[in-house]
Amino acid sequence: MTETDDAKLIDAIRLQEEALTLPAFDELAAHQLGERIRALALTRRAPVVIDIRTASRRLYFAALPGSTPDNDEWARRKGNTTLRCHAASLRVGLQFKARGYAQWPERGLDYKDYSVHGGAFPATVKGAGVVGVIAVSGLPSQDDHELVVAALSAHLGLSGLALT
Repeated sequence: MTETDDAKLIDAIRLQEEALTLPAFDELAAHQLGERIRALALTRRAPVVIDIRTASRRLYFAALPGSTPDNDEWARRKGNTTLRCHAASLRVGLQFKARGYAQWPERGLDYKDYSVHGGAFPATVKGAGVVGVIAVSGLPSQDDHELVVAALSAHLGLSGLALT
């Protein structure tokens, strides 16, 4: 990908983050979103882990056929990045790349607890900001991101937000 392509992706992800704002986020919303992602992943035979949580606790978790314990760890690390940076993990990674930043030690995101690969998306509530994270791991970086965006879009009745 060229710098221009990365800049366009960053802008597109920002638009997704702005558009995919939830009216509320609680245990029920997390379960509904998790089940929507799970159903979509099952139809695609995607071997993913789904992890939806706030900063203080997990609200939804599913490990689909073909996923591994590594996927659980990747989802946790990507989710930590989103909770810390208040941005999709894919956007954080693209922004670091564009600026020539290293994740660690330069930006303070230790590899054991953070990952700047795609798949974690902020759970943002209108008027409250980022209150949680919706993370998926098991597919290539952008595909993990797009799975979350597709489910959030369907949940909110929106369309036309895919990156590709």
